[in-house]
Amino acid sequence: MRHARRRVVRRVTRLAAVGGLLLGGTMVTRAVASEPVVPEAVPYAAEQEAGTGPALVSELGASRTAGTWIADDGATVVAVTDEKAAEAVRRAGAEPRMVRHSLDDLKDATRTLKAAPRVPGTAWALDYRSNEVVVRGDRTVSADDWSELTGVAEDIGGFVRMERTEGTFTTRLNGAEPLLSTAGRCSAGFNVTDGTREFILTAGHCGPDGSVWFADGGGREQVGTTVGGSFPGDDYSLIEYDSGRAGEGAGVVSVGDGKGIRITGVGEAIVGQRVFRSGSTSGLRDGEVTALGATVNYPEGTVSGLIETDVCAEPGDSGGPMFSEGIALGITSGGSGDCRSGGTTYFQPVTKALTQLKVRLIVSAQDGDGTATATAEPPEAQGAAAPGGTSPGASAGLPDASTLLTRLADPRTIGPGMLVMGGSLVALVATRWIRAEQDRKAYRRRYSATWG
Repeated sequence: MRHARRRVVRRVTRLAAVGGLLLGGTMVTRAVASEPVVPEAVPYAAEQEAGTGPALVSELGASRTAGTWIADDGATVVAVTDEKAAEAVRRAGAEPRMVRHSLDDLKDATRTLKAAPRVPGTAWALDYRSNEVVVRGDRTVSADDWSELTGVAEDIGGFVRMERTEGTFTTRLNGAEPLLSTAGRCSAGFNVTDGTREFILTAGHCGPDGSVWFADGGGREQVGTTVGGSFPGDDYSLIEYDSGRAGEGAGVVSVGDGKGIRITGVGEAIVGQRVFRSGSTSGLRDGEVTALGATVNYPEGTVSGLIETDVCAEPGDSGGPMFSEGIALGITSGGSGDCRSGGTTYFQPVTKALTQLKVRLIVSAQDGDGTATATAEPPEAQGAAAPGGTSPGASAGLPDASTLLTRLADPRTIGPGMLVMGGSLVALVATRWIRAEQDRKAYRRRYSATWG
């Protein structure tokens, strides 16, 4: 009976050791297979085919056109200043809109406004649909300053519209996961790479070079350090991951409740386009691009070339991603209002940030099994879709670091995998040695009895 129990114990031990070898081998194989993969990425929208509207504006020139937008029915509209340009737009399948002032006129007006004495709390942008430059002043702008700026606008001409707003133009400092530092709280934007290292692209006003960022308020989970950017003037910066890698799900942005949107490319925003923004304070919000080429005079400085939208945002949403149909468009800069009363929010175009920082967007694609993988193939340029029919993009569950599968797929499991294999080998060798030793003792007892 005692010998039978020993045999059972030896067999169970051998089976466990063999299972450990298989498990350790799987862990090591997964780690080795995943470790050297560096996600490929799309550089910026200029390498993608332009949409019909922007292409026509570029082809016909700024002296014969005055911008393009998407109508409520999804049609592409191009503002033109002469009949020949209108005919070219019709031949391309778009709808021409005859206007008085060209894109050159609108841009000249903004240059004149920028040359005037700076007034914090003001902003202006090109409104293609009304063929005007819209100048806004928040409640912090004094009556005297507003009067002086109104005089500048009147000298430019009748196509500069002056508007007062109840809110205050501020940066949204306080991916859209929260990032915390001594400077305040921001939101992660998009993951990018320079081909060797990986970074978070976020707003420039979130913190200067050297700012250290954490994922928790206690300062225990360090994420990375700001290593470059621009603010004011522009509003973008890079946070280098301490580990050098963004990890699993690098091509997915958070939209709350453990859900995310797959980012599959990068593009330029179009007036009238429905867009979505995600931030660590107010979550996922949507709205419409209302103007381009916006300039905002924040208290901290002036930022130009922004995308103007009617999407709401609140403190802490700064740096969060703006996208549509999975196409990265901008990162949250600032604005006025909140998500209770509404407001205006401005975004730094992703394309310019990628170009200036010499990095590429890490993108995602969906395989047949639903897993997220990096891809080097940029998607086709986003077409002019009816605003009501636009979605954020393909949804994806965010990776859960607590699951066994994620831990096994993590490149860092090569160490534990080797330990499991080593322990299993020791156990297997030990069982063989014990059996051999027991057989040797049994043989000796039998030999002694025979000669006894």
